[in-house]
Amino acid sequence: MIWFEFILCAALIIWAGTFLSKYGDVIAEKSGMGRAWIGAILIAGVTSLPELASGVSAVAWLDAPNLAAGAVLGSCLFNLALIAMMDLAYQPGRVLARAQEVHILSSGLGVLLLGMVAMGVFIGPALNGSGLFGISLLSLAIVILYAIGGKMIAGLEKERMGEVLEKEAKEGDYSNISARKAYAVFVLSAIAVIALGIWLSSIGDRLSATTGLSRSFVGNLFLATSTSLPEIAASLAAIRLGAIDLAIGNVLGSNLFNITLFFVYDLADGKGNFWASLNNANGFAAVMAMMMTGVVIISLMYRASPRTPYRISWDGLALAGMYIVSIAILYWLG
Repeated sequence: MIWFEFILCAALIIWAGTFLSKYGDVIAEKSGMGRAWIGAILIAGVTSLPELASGVSAVAWLDAPNLAAGAVLGSCLFNLALIAMMDLAYQPGRVLARAQEVHILSSGLGVLLLGMVAMGVFIGPALNGSGLFGISLLSLAIVILYAIGGKMIAGLEKERMGEVLEKEAKEGDYSNISARKAYAVFVLSAIAVIALGIWLSSIGDRLSATTGLSRSFVGNLFLATSTSLPEIAASLAAIRLGAIDLAIGNVLGSNLFNITLFFVYDLADGKGNFWASLNNANGFAAVMAMMMTGVVIISLMYRASPRTPYRISWDGLALAGMYIVSIAILYWLG
């Protein structure tokens, strides 16, 4: 019965997440406040709502911080493995070889933030009592760095993202959708995603108890995969449109947003010991996500894209292989 609940909840998250991505883009067009800013923020942000909802409920109500942290870090791992799926969908050549070099900035920022998360996991007890209003200094540093880096990325991507989002609008024929309908559907979809995220965290906690698997592993695999389903739909749709940079930007932007959720979880914890409660499995997941992001940076800088008879390139194979190894080791650690 619990597996049926999990599959049903995951399917509903795909459905609601698709509406969020589409109507968030419609709002960006209808509001007149600038597609590059609102569109990019909504597309990267709303697809991370499942992680936000499930994580906050896991921390605040289920007292399961490792479940929440595992879902975030597992989502980062899964999002990077998603690039391998894009590589299969995009032929010929390597998908990262066709992406703009601006993604090196967001990748580098991702490595830095993930490194801070790993540090928080490994020295968590030392962070107790150091912070403001019950929030550790590390969590504050993460959200400040994200804000600074986000401003830098937005400045570099403003013109290019505007052109890409305009292309999507033409493909989607948004002229037939009223602004009132766009706002209504977006709000209802957001409420649905939040409710489903809370349900999903409850399912994950029961899965951990039923299967005997650790909360970190359940978060890294089951919750992370299901909460990343909106990213799959949005990114593969962008690849089909030929909007490679939107697809890569969605993955890397979602990872950056996901990492800032540790600040929210620290706030929701309210005990001043959120980082100290995380186990080493989450530290390992953060390090593996850093290594996978390193593969992305190397691929973005190594522009050669030799034609091969294979459907997947070296970087796609590396990312897929590292993800599988990560899950296997997390299972062993659990």
